[in-house]
Amino acid sequence: MSRWPGKYVIGITGNIATGKSVVRKMLEHLGAYGIDADALAHRAMAKGAPGYPLILKTFGQWILDQDEQIDRKKLAKVAFSDPNALEKLESIIHPLVAHAVDVLIRRASQPIIVIEAIKLLESDLAAGCDTVWVVDAPAELQVARLMHKRKMSEGAARQRIAAQSPQALKLRAAKVVIRNNGSFENTWEQVQEAWEELPKPEEPLLPEPPDVKPGELFVRRGRPQDASDIARFITQITHGKKRMVREDVMAAFGEKAFLLLLRDSEIAGIAGWQVENLVTRIDELYFAQGVQLNEAIPSLMQEVETASTELQSEASLLFLPPYLAQHVGAWRSAGYRPQTVQGLGVRAWQEAALDSMPRGASLWFKQLREDRVLRPL
Repeated sequence: MSRWPGKYVIGITGNIATGKSVVRKMLEHLGAYGIDADALAHRAMAKGAPGYPLILKTFGQWILDQDEQIDRKKLAKVAFSDPNALEKLESIIHPLVAHAVDVLIRRASQPIIVIEAIKLLESDLAAGCDTVWVVDAPAELQVARLMHKRKMSEGAARQRIAAQSPQALKLRAAKVVIRNNGSFENTWEQVQEAWEELPKPEEPLLPEPPDVKPGELFVRRGRPQDASDIARFITQITHGKKRMVREDVMAAFGEKAFLLLLRDSEIAGIAGWQVENLVTRIDELYFAQGVQLNEAIPSLMQEVETASTELQSEASLLFLPPYLAQHVGAWRSAGYRPQTVQGLGVRAWQEAALDSMPRGASLWFKQLREDRVLRPL
């Protein structure tokens, strides 16, 4: 039984590039609250955060970049080439991450919690989990993913994999193994099957469908069964510049969620968004011709923010193409203001912007909550 009363906690682990985050996202689609412990570790060492002075004292000032932030690449080069250095780093970071995880779980309204951590079994987090899931993929596929997604050289990718505890040890500890070496749909089927076996509280009664008058707009969450309609709408709205098929949307569900703006049961708008590391990122927005944006934008953004608040997001980053950014009044009425990456101030927010901002987009910002996890001291 987990250390958190009323919560059922799934610990997800597996070596680098096996697809842990994809499985966590799938569980979030099914109603779980997901925590990326590795992202929290990055927060713990940001300038002003609790781990920052301890890491500098241990490893020295040379690991700082020009902004006096810890250069994680320099730190990783030392830590992953020296087991003693890695042990020292983990002794600093792990207690801070454990505290942040505890705060998030106690605040969460969802009964099922998912903790994703590459070092789950080596940390105290495992003791608080009711079950352990291990995501598995062949070593060569791990290397290929690291080279493609993280732009690592083959040698660096193999070194990173070799520095971790053997995947076989993780597999022995698993109650559930998800084989992430095929299509998104194959992995999705495995996750759904394992989800059905979880002890869940009695299902609440579903709310009545909204009483929507003809021509009125309303918003609901997109589901995998909507993938073909989503692909068709995006292809049509972009005049084929972003041509999508069902399989593309299904793959996108491994990273983000979609909210559908509907009118007379037809899609009138779509928002593609995700919450990662407690930061909302809205990087896809599409509206049908003829939709009144002064009405559509508040409707869609309110639902994004409601869902983000349920996931304890601290801030919302909105990336707008020029033709949508010109509707300044509508975005300001929804509480968003134009911002620069540097002006965001918080390192985790800045990194989220740099990671997700599409080329040619402008950044708009709205803070969703004041109390931040691992906030500066």
